[in-house]
Amino acid sequence: MGIGLLSSGTDVADAAEALLRRKYRFAGADEAETLVALGGDGFMLQTLHAMLEGGCTKPVFGMNRGTVGFLMNDWRIDQLAERIAGAKAIRVAPLQMCATTVGGDKFTYAAINEVSLLRETRQTAKIEISVNGRVALPELACDGVLVATPAGSTAYNLSARGPILPLQAKMLALTPISPFRPRRWSGAILPDDTAVCFAILEANNRPVSAVADQIEVRDVARVEVRLDRERSLTLLFDPEHALDERIAMEQFAT
Repeated sequence: MGIGLLSSGTDVADAAEALLRRKYRFAGADEAETLVALGGDGFMLQTLHAMLEGGCTKPVFGMNRGTVGFLMNDWRIDQLAERIAGAKAIRVAPLQMCATTVGGDKFTYAAINEVSLLRETRQTAKIEISVNGRVALPELACDGVLVATPAGSTAYNLSARGPILPLQAKMLALTPISPFRPRRWSGAILPDDTAVCFAILEANNRPVSAVADQIEVRDVARVEVRLDRERSLTLLFDPEHALDERIAMEQFAT
């Protein structure tokens, strides 16, 4: 099985790439059946997005040469092929964000962690939230709101006091960001086949941007979010370092 090697381009990641290339023979990224990604969580997301955009997904074994490395395995140079062969495969499905701007332009992007709506100015955003075509919250006054996958539930969603979702839960987290009204609404946990629609109220006076992981669309009027089951991705983890167990244990972090 051909293994490809990718580096985030930082000094630390490039140094690790040089060490690995001296020790192993790697296939070209196009010919490889599995990819090794050297970097942090941001580079892992970048790698996964590139595969989604290219229409060709491959299992990815990440090794942490970045900062947090929640989506990465520990860095080790030895027994790389054996680690990949014995890795636990975790499949994740991305969200699909369909955003329509105030000017009528339409954009569709994927998000592996979350889709977030954020106010662009000092004024509070006002957002209507519909679930499966039915208005669930007529007006949320807030800094923003997000929809997170289980894989992304320990990222921005957790910082916004959203719930941690086990990977097997088949749920999505709908989490407000600094809600002003209604004050006591803390969000919702929804089945992952739910379609969520955000309509921006007073969009011209209270502009809002929509962000799919790292891709931003400014001045949106309407944003639809749903899980894209047809484009699942596979991440490979050492059995003792698997993503599903790490997410579950985050519930006990202090």
